[in-house]
Amino acid sequence: MNLITVEDLSKSFGADLLFEKVTFGIEKGEKTALIAKNGTGKTTLMRIIAGQEVPDSGKLSINNNVRISFLTQTENFLPTSTPMEVMFDANHPAVIAFKNYKNILSNEKASDEDVQKALDAVEKTFAWDIEEKAAQLLAVFGLATIERQVKHLSGGQIKRLALARTLLEEPDLILMDEPTNHLDMDMIEWLENYIKKLSSAVLMVTHDRYFLERVCQSIIELDDKKLYKYKGNYSYYIEKKAAREEQEITESAKLKNQYKKELEWMRRQPKARTTKSKQRTAGFYEIESKANVSKDDKTLKAEIKPDRMGSKILELKKISKKYDEDEIITDFTYSFKKNEKIGIVGKNGSGKSTLLNIITGKTMVDTGKVVVGETIKFGYYKQSGIEIKAGKRVIEFIRDVAEHIPLSKGRSLSAAQMLENFLFPRSMHFQYIEKLSGGEKKRLYLLSVLMGNPNFLILDEPTNDLDIYTIQALEEYLQNFEGCLLIVSHDRFFLDKTVGHIFVLDEKGGQIVNFPGNYSHYYIYKENKISEEKKQLQAKKIEAAKPVATVSAPKNENKLTYKERQEFNKIEKKIEELESKKSEIESELYDAGSDAEKTIELSEKLNEISGELDEKMIRWIELSEKEM
Repeated sequence: MNLITVEDLSKSFGADLLFEKVTFGIEKGEKTALIAKNGTGKTTLMRIIAGQEVPDSGKLSINNNVRISFLTQTENFLPTSTPMEVMFDANHPAVIAFKNYKNILSNEKASDEDVQKALDAVEKTFAWDIEEKAAQLLAVFGLATIERQVKHLSGGQIKRLALARTLLEEPDLILMDEPTNHLDMDMIEWLENYIKKLSSAVLMVTHDRYFLERVCQSIIELDDKKLYKYKGNYSYYIEKKAAREEQEITESAKLKNQYKKELEWMRRQPKARTTKSKQRTAGFYEIESKANVSKDDKTLKAEIKPDRMGSKILELKKISKKYDEDEIITDFTYSFKKNEKIGIVGKNGSGKSTLLNIITGKTMVDTGKVVVGETIKFGYYKQSGIEIKAGKRVIEFIRDVAEHIPLSKGRSLSAAQMLENFLFPRSMHFQYIEKLSGGEKKRLYLLSVLMGNPNFLILDEPTNDLDIYTIQALEEYLQNFEGCLLIVSHDRFFLDKTVGHIFVLDEKGGQIVNFPGNYSHYYIYKENKISEEKKQLQAKKIEAAKPVATVSAPKNENKLTYKERQEFNKIEKKIEELESKKSEIESELYDAGSDAEKTIELSEKLNEISGELDEKMIRWIELSEKEM
């Protein structure tokens, strides 16, 4: 049974048609994602379902007593509220009953009958543990000990508070607009598992492809103002979308051939026509309208060439940084190599942005030294985004960076051409920046950073608010980027595609671990380590329960044997080979586009290599732990 049904919905803004006659339904408990390019109506469609906007035409049917909660990208909480007060402003029958009960108890004039009614409502809604549930959710999102008012919280903390309150409401349908933004990896993984078990239906907009893969049961795509629904996860969607596009290309070619034949016939016809010829003429105009439909399949083009890089890149020599008594970075040393691509992961507050600010000279170290090579030119994309003055137009912002951008082989592009390459058509060049969508602002900011021709790119959460298509184009650019790359990102898929190893920041003690692999390899390592620690803890409990006995000193069995040492060295080389092959196949897969047969063939190869790579990484982890 559908909780909501959308029928023939259309919406325009001025002359811009966002979507036309879209029809779909959301079933009870269904986990659905909405995928579309930035500025094509994803958030507008969700706002219509939430009752915050009205469609131009069509019908939205919501079943009786269906409760809907909408997690937006920006929340407007009462500035003087505490996190717990925000939680108790939730639209949940148990919350309402519990608040009412507490208010009546504090009212000296309340009658026994009023108290009994309030108590019955609490019993009916099982509200006795709602306070504990609220506290548990705040704890999960790192907000349990915060008593500050909302106006003093960071943007990330407000987003996490909004997510906690939405989950507390337990509605029949949750609308989520980029729920993983501002969450660290552990929180995202927790949210994945929570939503999978949730009885509520979910309609989400997210760029996190692992989230789509693991959580979603169906995907709705808004493409060229039309809607397509796929009953499956992200992998299924990619496969079926490729097949659909291939079929569309075939049908388009047939229509164009038919159109050519009919056009020749039309040109040969006399002005006076018979009834039959008039019917064929009417058919011609129908074929003409279908054959001449142009599809908006433009993709972002980033062909900016970085400045030349010398042999000396960047050295961090025993750097340390602390705020008050909190050790953020402790005694970290690293020398960057040419064309190295590194990801940075860690919990919120572990010092990821601090490390980037130290490297770019915006934050000074307490001890140690940062040495930057003479030829190094940083391009720093900050999570905070564009700083703009009111009334600034898109073209003016870009011209402030440069009028022309030099490319390879003596070519150059004007500011207007660069904007077009980044999917800003001429009609948008004189638009005010404040009128752009969140994703369009981030795309404009990214362009301004790349236009500086940096040879050392530093990106702090670059995928926030970007659509999947833009992220895929950015991935391809970064894979071929001839310079150094340092990325802080919660997007696990993005890290797997763009970096070769990981800096892992510990939120306590300021230690930074250099892990030789992408995020998926690190995740396997972390899960194995947690599993091993649990086994050791259990073994200690069992051992502690045994009677005390005299035992001889244990032999040191942790060192690698000669054969294991040889295996360890070979595995490291094999991992490098497999990662290189994986990158090649991923590039081919991206280029395959709508070729469904080739996409399936390459996907099978990729799965095979990924499986072998995971096996090698697990063995490498086993041997490296034994060596310690």
